[in-house]
Amino acid sequence: MADKHLRKVRSFVRRPGRITSAQRRALTELMPRFGIEFQDWQLDLDAVFGRSGPRLLDIGFGSGEALLSLAANNPRVDYLGVEVHEPGIGHLLLLLERADLSNVRIIQRDAVEVLASMLTDACLDGINLFFPDPWPKKRHHKRRLVQPAIAREFARVIRPGGLLHIATDWEDYAEHTREIITADGAFTAVPAEKLKADPRSLRPPTKFERRGQRLGHGTWDLLYERRETEAVV
Repeated sequence: MADKHLRKVRSFVRRPGRITSAQRRALTELMPRFGIEFQDWQLDLDAVFGRSGPRLLDIGFGSGEALLSLAANNPRVDYLGVEVHEPGIGHLLLLLERADLSNVRIIQRDAVEVLASMLTDACLDGINLFFPDPWPKKRHHKRRLVQPAIAREFARVIRPGGLLHIATDWEDYAEHTREIITADGAFTAVPAEKLKADPRSLRPPTKFERRGQRLGHGTWDLLYERRETEAVV
């Protein structure tokens, strides 16, 4: 059952950002087609997508290009994107309209609330969390999305054998994530030799990542598989 007592500290800051007239139109006209309103009860994802099949949650998709690429290249997989910033949502809506994709739905809400209220146990085949806000200052570490209670929610909603893929350009955040996911006991790290390719090839580069690379930032991709039974740690 979902933890209704997840932390209240937000892992994001609502930045005003510049929103174009086209993005505003998309929010008005296209959200009824691609969007799901936040609700305090659990979704029937078969009804949402009109079919059964693999399901992935994409947390904080930013401007949406990476999510669009994944959805276009994997038409049999359904993607549930969660984002709070309107310019990025509007941009993705325009991309989805242009590409005429039907395997993406968007929820404009804090991912913590979506996890706690809207997702049933073992309903996902994976979660993508690409380049979350690293909150680098120590006094802000409590704002990082990856925390013990969230790791528990990840474990609850991902089916055994499903994947948790986290990418960051902050080494300290990568270490923070490793410690928390390992301590949770529900996941096992996917060793490099088990992968058919570099983990970065499993996802498209994001706009944020490309900007970081220009600044000389490294990239850490962490992949974990949901255990059949949880380890004692």
